[in-house]
Amino acid sequence: MKPKIRDVAKVAGVSPATVSRVLNDRGYISEKTREKVYKAMKDINYFPNDLARSLFSKRTNLIGVIIPTINNPYFGELVFHIENICADLGYKVLLCNSLNRKDKEKKYWEMLMRNQVDGVIVATHNRGLMDNQEQYNLPIVAIDQYLSDKIPIVGSDNYGGGELATNYLIEKDCKKVVHLSGPLDLKTPANLRRKAYEDVMKKAEKTPITYEIKDVFNQKIQLDIIEKLLTEHPDVDGVFTSDDLMASTLLEAANKREKNILIVGYDGATTTRLLVPNLITIQQPVQLVAETSIKALVEIIEEGELKSLPFRTKLPVNLIF
Repeated sequence: MKPKIRDVAKVAGVSPATVSRVLNDRGYISEKTREKVYKAMKDINYFPNDLARSLFSKRTNLIGVIIPTINNPYFGELVFHIENICADLGYKVLLCNSLNRKDKEKKYWEMLMRNQVDGVIVATHNRGLMDNQEQYNLPIVAIDQYLSDKIPIVGSDNYGGGELATNYLIEKDCKKVVHLSGPLDLKTPANLRRKAYEDVMKKAEKTPITYEIKDVFNQKIQLDIIEKLLTEHPDVDGVFTSDDLMASTLLEAANKREKNILIVGYDGATTTRLLVPNLITIQQPVQLVAETSIKALVEIIEEGELKSLPFRTKLPVNLIF
C-alpha cells in the first residue's frame, strides 16, 4: 500500500498538518522539523501527490510546448534547452509534436487544457486555432509565429538574417542568386527572410527569384522544388534557403548534378553543424530563444502580464562558416 501523509507524520513525530505545511511551503516551519519530515518521506519512500498540491496552490507547474516536428534539428535543440531551463525552475514540460498537422494541434490544445497547464510555448503556425486567445484563458508565448495581437513573440532577427545571407552571396560575386522559401500564406516572422532577400537583390539591381516550398517538412516536396529550380535555372550559382534542411537537400542535389553552387542556410543547429560541417548558415541563438521565451512566459504566469521584455523580441543572428 502506498504511504500517505499520516504515515510520514507518524515516522517524523509531527502532525499530518505539519507535513502538509512542509510540502506546500506554507507558514513558518523550523529547519529541524523540515529535515525530519523530508527524512521520514525518504525512509518510507513517500512521494507527494502533485495533483493534490496543485489544487491547493492553483498551479500545476506544467508548461506545454507545441512544435511542428522533433525531427528538425532546430526544434530538437530548442526543446532540449526549454526542458533543461524549465527543470531548473521547477516546471515539467508536456511536449506536443504536431507533425505540422492542424488536427493534431487541435487535439494537443485540448489535452493541455485538460491538464490545466500553467502556460504554453507555441512554435507552430496559427491555422485558425488561436484567433480567440480568450477561449484558452492562459499565458501563451509564441516562438517566431504570429498567433494573435495579444500574444508576445520571441524569435531571431529574420530580416537581418536574410540581409546577411543575401549580401554575402552577392559579395562573393554570385551572378544569379535564388531564394528557397517556406509557404508565404502562413503568418510567421520567418517570411521577413524573403522580404530581406528581395530588398537586397533590388538594391543590387538584380532580379529576385523565389521558389516556394509549401510543406517544408516534406522531403519529397522539397526535392521536387529543388530539382525544378536546378532545371529551370541551370546557371544558378548562389542560393539562400530559409532553413538548413532545405540547404542540405539542395547541396546533395547539386552534387549529383556536379554543379558548384554557393549555398547559405538558416538555423545553425548543433546537430546540423555536425552532419554538414561545411554548410554556411545564419545561426539563430537557440538557447537564448529558449531562455527568453521561458522568461516571458513565467513572468506572465506570475505577474499576469509581460513587463520586462518587449512584446516582440528579435534576437541577434550570425553568419557562420
